[in-house]
Amino acid sequence: MSTQKTVRQEAGTVEENPLRLDSEKAEQIIEALNTDLADAYVLYHQLHKHHWNVEGAEFRDIHVFLQEAYENVEAAADEVAERLQAIGGVPHASMDALSEHATVEPEDEDVYDIRTSLENDLEIYGDIIESYRDHIELAEGLGDHTTAHLLREQLEVIEEDAHHFDHYLEDDTLVTGN
Repeated sequence: MSTQKTVRQEAGTVEENPLRLDSEKAEQIIEALNTDLADAYVLYHQLHKHHWNVEGAEFRDIHVFLQEAYENVEAAADEVAERLQAIGGVPHASMDALSEHATVEPEDEDVYDIRTSLENDLEIYGDIIESYRDHIELAEGLGDHTTAHLLREQLEVIEEDAHHFDHYLEDDTLVTGN
């Protein structure tokens, strides 16, 4: 490993961008996107935890669904990070930075029954949906239509996944718990 370190851009700074988005506007959007990125990784890790720990008669379906859900979150996070870098920012990448900037509260380390786990996931989805709506309005208001479009496309997937979580939590099931 090289001992020489050359910092190309300090975290928390905004550089000129080839997209000609004004630095002051870009700074606001970058802050919002870094929040979305941090929230995505909280959700990603929680979904992964539930994927690893799901048990019971519905194991297979829920296990596969949770994997699809965390893969959707990971893909969205990647797009958000690349967009905020394109407009002159530095995506949060360390666990400390992600934890510090997340606005959603993760579940603790304990393992819960799958209904409780999915309810906790759905709560985070709801918070993220609200945040995305605010950030779409922010980006539109600042003239960054591309970021608004990206977030709208992601919001469709997030809302669809939240809808599926809600279906898993319905009372209509062949499986009874004790």
